[in-house]
Amino acid sequence: MARLSLGLLIASVGMLVASGCAVNPVTGRQELALFSVSASQEISLGQQAFPKAVQQMGGEFRDPALQQYVDRVGQRLGQVSQRPELPYQFKVVNDSTPNAFALPGGSIAITRGLLVNMENEAQLASVLGHEIGHVTARDSVQAMQRGTLMGIGLAVLGATTGQAAYGALAQQAGALAAGLLENSYSREQERQADRLGIDYMVQAGYDPQGGVQLQEFFYRKLEGGAEPMWLAGLFRTHPFSKERMDNVQAYIQQSYAHTRNNPRYVMNTDAFRSATTRLRQTKPAYDLYDKARELERSGQLSQAIATYQQAATALPDEPLILTGLGMAYLRADNVASARPHLQRAVQLDGGYFQSRFGLGFIHLKENRVADAVRELEASMELMPTTQAGYILGGAYEKQGNRTKALELYKAVAEADPRGQYGQAAAKRIGELERR
Repeated sequence: MARLSLGLLIASVGMLVASGCAVNPVTGRQELALFSVSASQEISLGQQAFPKAVQQMGGEFRDPALQQYVDRVGQRLGQVSQRPELPYQFKVVNDSTPNAFALPGGSIAITRGLLVNMENEAQLASVLGHEIGHVTARDSVQAMQRGTLMGIGLAVLGATTGQAAYGALAQQAGALAAGLLENSYSREQERQADRLGIDYMVQAGYDPQGGVQLQEFFYRKLEGGAEPMWLAGLFRTHPFSKERMDNVQAYIQQSYAHTRNNPRYVMNTDAFRSATTRLRQTKPAYDLYDKARELERSGQLSQAIATYQQAATALPDEPLILTGLGMAYLRADNVASARPHLQRAVQLDGGYFQSRFGLGFIHLKENRVADAVRELEASMELMPTTQAGYILGGAYEKQGNRTKALELYKAVAEADPRGQYGQAAAKRIGELERR
């Protein structure tokens, strides 16, 4: 992300509150805040960052019926929360890591990797309710107000009010999304979100034992030595313990004993199984995809390509798998083999930045410059990266558009001054300015 300029910081001072306090919508207590964030600003922050967060986690899982089902469950919970007026949105992201996350203002996602481990709708409701609890308590906003993400948050707020040039907002929103995804919650925040999630479940008519079932499942994962994906996902950002599980069970017994074996409070197992049919059918192919990614990370590129091919054979029209295979071929410098897979991935789903970038790179190598610019601009719009920015700068140069090339090179050099693409961009700036 470009550094927060002095001018932008000064322009944002109006949002700062001396010795500021913010009222927690859940507890009603005043909390220390370095700067105030209104409800409308909170919503704007989340809505700007959410698409970038989804891109960073593989894009949306391509199953419209499942997406609608998860959103219906989430909306049902959001409407019984302390903040029913928020514009809640719920997405299933195409990531194998078991995880869920909430951004300010009601933007919430659950990964394919977590959802496929569930058995009923009440378990899904417990996760979504927990994430809604983080939203209603403004936990992510508090992280910004405590200073953790202060600079980025001010930059995005400034940009949304017209204080930053076009393109800067996308970079800042991407950086804010990354920061919020990396932000972990305190034990007290997790305990509070657990209780709130149970409250919302019961008020929405779900059996809170679904939450107990899921926590017991999480505990078994930890007790048995959690797999790397769990440690890298849910357990990293949402610290879990037996104490949390015991607290949830005690809270239900104390507050909601009347729900036990009460038919008014549902699990909805059949509805959940029906909605997740395709999700479970894709799991074997995605297991191969995950294995291929691990082989690629360990430098075994030929074995990775062979494994991606197995995954693509098992699930021929899955864009993320085709993208993985196409990008692996590109890293092996096999453009001819990469092209059809990336073309098919974009044809099936043009809303994922990596496939658009890979196809744009191929077009540029084959001197189809206008096509390259189209794909690379689409990639940057979806998820700006220094790599795509540098390559797009080269495409602008080939078009003879020196002004656009310089503008993009300068953005890349500022965002990544010590990195490979930032240094390469700085070199190109010098060469172009000497002409």
